[in-house]
Amino acid sequence: MTRVDLSPDVTIYHGDCLEVLPTLAGIDAVVTDPPYSSGGMYRGDRAMDTRSKYTSTNAVAKYAVLFSGDNRDQRAWQFWSVLWCSAAMHACSPGAACMLFSDWRQLPTCTDVLQGAGWVYRGIAGWNKEQSRPMADRFRQVLEFIVWGTAGGRAVNMADADYHAGLFSYPPPPPSERLHPTEKPVDLMRDLVALAEPGGLVLDPFMGSGATGIACIRTGRRFVGIEIDAHYFEVARARLERELAQPRLPLPPVPQATQPELAAMEAPR
Repeated sequence: MTRVDLSPDVTIYHGDCLEVLPTLAGIDAVVTDPPYSSGGMYRGDRAMDTRSKYTSTNAVAKYAVLFSGDNRDQRAWQFWSVLWCSAAMHACSPGAACMLFSDWRQLPTCTDVLQGAGWVYRGIAGWNKEQSRPMADRFRQVLEFIVWGTAGGRAVNMADADYHAGLFSYPPPPPSERLHPTEKPVDLMRDLVALAEPGGLVLDPFMGSGATGIACIRTGRRFVGIEIDAHYFEVARARLERELAQPRLPLPPVPQATQPELAAMEAPR
């Protein structure tokens, strides 16, 4: 594995997360989009290359570089996921949050993975992508899911508590601008890293093109990223270096429910 310190607050690794994770400690949140090993109803669909499964625009399909770890069958994916997710938990501080992206096919298995790895399962949030392919006589597949939990109990100071949304609505990056086939919008990642306190250390074991790291830089959180594929490691590295060179202009605060809104939601019906 190769470690690169881009700044005192941003460290990235080129290597297998199963090798890197045991060397880490003091993580305050895990926010990651692991390979789904999904994308179809049958094993042959799952075994397709990642360009065929996750891109529909010819330009992207032609130029996108394949990424690793997305062709396991479900049992192998579950076993592998419990291994890395458990290692990530052991790198965390007590009460740290873990957020894992999943599609609808892997959602039941993903919730099992989180619990099998030792996290306290807290629930499921949703990402409304605001666009999807119409499907005759079927519901549109417009959601991806964020399965989340904590490393043991999570203390809450009610006098200074934050209230986070459970549904996030952002379009994905346009295909022509995408640097990774399954790239997530930075605004979405900003909302998720908010579960770590400002100054906290956020881990992404499947860094991809670095969107989680950019969200951390923009919101004053520290970042550790791991990427196994050399091409995407260099993509993330360049992207994070560009972000670090920018003047620090913080994004608007994450929308939160107010106390009156919460009281209305909790009123007896």
